[in-house]
Amino acid sequence: MRPSVRLLQHSCRITLFTRANCSLCTKAKQTLSTVWDVRPFEFKEIDIMKPEETKWRDLYEFDTPVIHINSSKKGEELPELASKVKKLMHRFSPEEVEAKMDAVENKDA
Repeated sequence: MRPSVRLLQHSCRITLFTRANCSLCTKAKQTLSTVWDVRPFEFKEIDIMKPEETKWRDLYEFDTPVIHINSSKKGEELPELASKVKKLMHRFSPEEVEAKMDAVENKDA
């Protein structure tokens, strides 16, 4: 039996805003890995300290880690729209991530 295309599509996309030498970022990745094991999602990681990420650095330089939870149907993350997405900052549990995923999925339904 093969999985249907629907099963292969993820309804949520999580973008992790991170930086080097960030112990909270390492913990955030572990938390996201735990969630992904039970509830897969699209994932993207953005190092805000890279020269091409200055707009994200301006927003989150002192707040990493930050995750944006959005519908996978939405376009790429844009700094101008950061205030409109579901997000978690600093420390968060798998349960908090899943609750935000639920909110995004229910909004899309």
